[in-house]
Amino acid sequence: MPQLKILSPDDRAANAAWDAYVLAHAQATFFHRAGWQRVLGRVFRHRCHYLYAEEAGRITGVLPLAHVKSLLFGNSLASLPFAVYGGIVADDAASAALLLAEAQRLARALRVDHLELRNLQRTQPDWPEQDLYVTFRKEILPDEEANMLAIPRKQRAMVRKGIKNGLSATVDAGVDRFFAVYADNVHRHGTPAMPRRYFQALRQEFGDDCEVLTVCAPDGAVISSVLSFYFRDEVLPYYAGDAEAARDLAGNDFKYWELMRRSCARGLKVFDYGRSKQGTGSYAFKKNWGFEPQPLHYEYCLYKHDQVPQNNPNNAKYKLLIETWRRMPIGLANWLGPFIVRSLG
Repeated sequence: MPQLKILSPDDRAANAAWDAYVLAHAQATFFHRAGWQRVLGRVFRHRCHYLYAEEAGRITGVLPLAHVKSLLFGNSLASLPFAVYGGIVADDAASAALLLAEAQRLARALRVDHLELRNLQRTQPDWPEQDLYVTFRKEILPDEEANMLAIPRKQRAMVRKGIKNGLSATVDAGVDRFFAVYADNVHRHGTPAMPRRYFQALRQEFGDDCEVLTVCAPDGAVISSVLSFYFRDEVLPYYAGDAEAARDLAGNDFKYWELMRRSCARGLKVFDYGRSKQGTGSYAFKKNWGFEPQPLHYEYCLYKHDQVPQNNPNNAKYKLLIETWRRMPIGLANWLGPFIVRSLG
């Protein structure tokens, strides 16, 4: 029978074994990597519980969890905050059951409102789920021109417009140019920005598997930027921002085309456009690129409430907060934002 183990963030050998297991398991994702425990602990001071099952010295399952406690947004244990995907990855039913039982024991011991597993597939059919989110994933074709022609006509015209406007893209060594447009972008949408140190921590922790691509106008002005993750043969553009000038110059379309083009040249196979809420502008944008939505199964074991929490901008009770945030000076918003966003997850 498998035995339950806890991953220490400082145990290099165990972290290496965890990552080797994640890299080899077909159902694992970039967000199952061990480095997230260090990032979440160092930047947000969230208590993490990285559980794994082991049998005969071999890992047979993993479950990364983080405890997020907030007066504003409740008390939860999730796999995984700030991640699109998470949940249990295991070789067999015994390992999965062991990890789930320990997660539930932890949830009760921590007196959380709920335990949340963010899955690509349904795993707990008797648990209620959040049906708000979808993801967009599509094959990267081996030929650059084939990828261009696979983009629907109207969106392809926007990509060509960006090319004709003389836009250029470069990989940045740091996060400063990215953070400037990202923070401005989310401020215009009325939501708090992640702290700059979070993006610095991601770059430091994941190295070449975390990359910033920045788009500039012919005069050198930064108009768009994206921070992407690389995992196996996939690219995941995850955090992005655009200056207001990007709309007229087609900077956003050019940015994602350039990332796809470069990924094709690297021999990558999957473009993961990431999570969007149904009925939003980002949802429509990704569909216009020819990507089809795939439902995400965010499953909840509820302990103190009868309904799945709705801590997202679609919740009507946050409308006034969003409008207030938009009017706030950006300097104040960037200072105050990290105190709020750490609790959202």
